Amino acid sequence: MASKVATKPKKSSKKAPAKKPAPQKWESRAVTRLIEAGSMTECEHCGERVKFRARHRDMQVICNVYTKGVWTRVEHYHEECYIKADEPFGPPED
Repeated sequence: MASKVATKPKKSSKKAPAKKPAPQKWESRAVTRLIEAGSMTECEHCGERVKFRARHRDMQVICNVYTKGVWTRVEHYHEECYIKADEPFGPPED
């Protein structure tokens, strides 16, 4: 009598295609940060330099700007100027 050996059925070598996650839709946003020494940027609202002052803890608003979900540029504002410009990229996060 021949012995029967149990065998596992062969698995298909084809794998199901992996689902790609939906691309994230990036939106423009603003954050508030301390102005650091050596800052060489200009305020988008008033055109003056966003400059560091040693005895003051001045804040700036930095905005990542996206167009159609693609990053295009960074804009800097004095904190007061961002408010005067009616917060073009929404309320800044801390």
